Amino acid sequence: MTFVPRDRGREVSALFLEHEPRLFADLAQSEVGGPAAAAPDAAREWQIFALYACVRGLVAGGGFNRETATAIETMHAAVTERWAQTLPPGESVDSRRALVAARYEEYGAIGQAGGKAGAMTVTMRLGKAAARHMIGAAPSAELAELVGALHESLAEAVAAQIRGS
Repeated sequence: MTFVPRDRGREVSALFLEHEPRLFADLAQSEVGGPAAAAPDAAREWQIFALYACVRGLVAGGGFNRETATAIETMHAAVTERWAQTLPPGESVDSRRALVAARYEEYGAIGQAGGKAGAMTVTMRLGKAAARHMIGAAPSAELAELVGALHESLAEAVAAQIRGS
């Protein structure tokens, strides 16, 4: 992967746009996730959670610095451009951006909670929050675990790509 921040952001957005739908399809085809994926907001909530995984991967792979911030901004711009062409009727780019900001704030707080002990359970706690948004109700432990694991695999793939693995 390139070390030029804007190029890095474009590469991660391409990875997101390629793999996010596949991961959602995997979720939908699973015994645990199939019914959840059919919920009205499931696809949108999954997209936001997967995008957050890319942010986590960018930070994990590149550090928390100005270059990573530029890569994240570029990634968001590219993804937003695609979303502008594919949003369902009644949803605007501005409303999607507002929802992304709200979810990032929530997921960020979950990631910060618990200190060192919380780090061991962050994937499950994030998965539980995202699955709750996807289905509009408290998710089963199995669904939360699956959603969290898919998210974590995407974050790790981005981080590994950035590190050149």
